Amino acid sequence: MQRRDILTLAAAGAIPGLASAQASSSTLRLVVPFPQGGATDITARVLAGPLSRILGMPVKVDNLPGAGGATGMQAVAKAAADGMTLGVATLSTHGVNPAVYKKLPYDAIKDFAAVTEIVKAPGVLVVHPSVPAQNFEQFIKLLKSQPGKITYATPGAGTIGHMWAELLQSTTGTSMKHVPFRGAAPAVADLLEGKVQVYCDQVASSLPHIQSGKLRALAVSWNQRLAVLPKVPTYAELSLFTNNDPSWFGLVAPAGTPAVVVRARRNAVAQALEEPAVRKALADHGLFPSGSLPAEFGAQIQKEVDKMRRVSRFAQISLDAG
Repeated sequence: MQRRDILTLAAAGAIPGLASAQASSSTLRLVVPFPQGGATDITARVLAGPLSRILGMPVKVDNLPGAGGATGMQAVAKAAADGMTLGVATLSTHGVNPAVYKKLPYDAIKDFAAVTEIVKAPGVLVVHPSVPAQNFEQFIKLLKSQPGKITYATPGAGTIGHMWAELLQSTTGTSMKHVPFRGAAPAVADLLEGKVQVYCDQVASSLPHIQSGKLRALAVSWNQRLAVLPKVPTYAELSLFTNNDPSWFGLVAPAGTPAVVVRARRNAVAQALEEPAVRKALADHGLFPSGSLPAEFGAQIQKEVDKMRRVSRFAQISLDAG
């Protein structure tokens, strides 16, 4: 092995002894493109401690919210391609945003090197109990009998919830009335009061309301029925395979980051995700560990961008700024 390769591996944390010797002057930066306290931020902070121990260097979580995640992702894209800055990419930043915004300060494919998917987060279709549909089949019949009359809430135009609802309409041949809110909190508040009737969300967020009977779950996006919602079918069971993809969070590096560094970062994350304490902390927030290979995650990002572009064309969603 050449000296240059050894130094690259050491910087990546792939040679623990050498990595420890360099750690005092090096800090791995995890850029979270959303505010503190959300699921994306929680995921990064759960990983930070174990990654620091495994790589032998400090790990800092840096929240850079703004413009629907574009501010943080732009910072990652412009960072040095040395593996010391990674971004927490999401279905929003690397699926929805490229599909709905006319201009983004980054290219979700060309400006990044995919590292790994960290976690998956199942989605769920919920309705207010006043909706006269006890299951998914009845719900679709209701929509077809009242085209454009049933209302669905979203945290805003061009959000994941918006795209999931539009995808549902496109795959079932139905139509609903979109009621966008400024954020999830007011959308859920009106949903719970019955002012709007339908909502597409992550299971982790809606589960307390489902369990209390304040909302009714009709379908989930997951590879099997969830233990916490055993009576709720997956979209795949309903033959809606395109709808069955869950949400996710992963890591990306600036384009041009050496492949050996990308692999080392991925391997460290995969190792951290095997730790029982890490798995429990993620599970407590409805997040399922992944740890996919870089090539797999890159293909996943491309697939999501392509799918969301199809949805945006169907729904004619085009926004001016992120």
